[in-house]
Amino acid sequence: MRSSALDSLPPAVRRSLTKLGADISIARRKRNLTTTMMAERIGAAKSTYLKAQKGDPSVSIGIYAMALFALGLGGPLGDLVDPSRDDLGLLLDTDRLPMRVRVKKAPTAL
Repeated sequence: MRSSALDSLPPAVRRSLTKLGADISIARRKRNLTTTMMAERIGAAKSTYLKAQKGDPSVSIGIYAMALFALGLGGPLGDLVDPSRDDLGLLLDTDRLPMRVRVKKAPTAL
């Protein structure tokens, strides 16, 4: 049974996944690895790896992450949503800063 969420993916997301799969395929071939060798290295069935190579959105992110790791490209995955590189997030943080900072008065002793 297919998820309706997969059918409603925005075209930009589909294109990104297709490109990711194609890029993984190119990197694999540059390293002279067969699809069977890649599937073994990532611990997945060959059919699952082939789906990932096509950019199938039903393949778990763990399979994509393992494929990148097996190709020696796993480092950038951890930096995709690094808060220090989130320009919009940094702008939003700046917008939320208070205009003034007030120190609370200490209660007076009776």
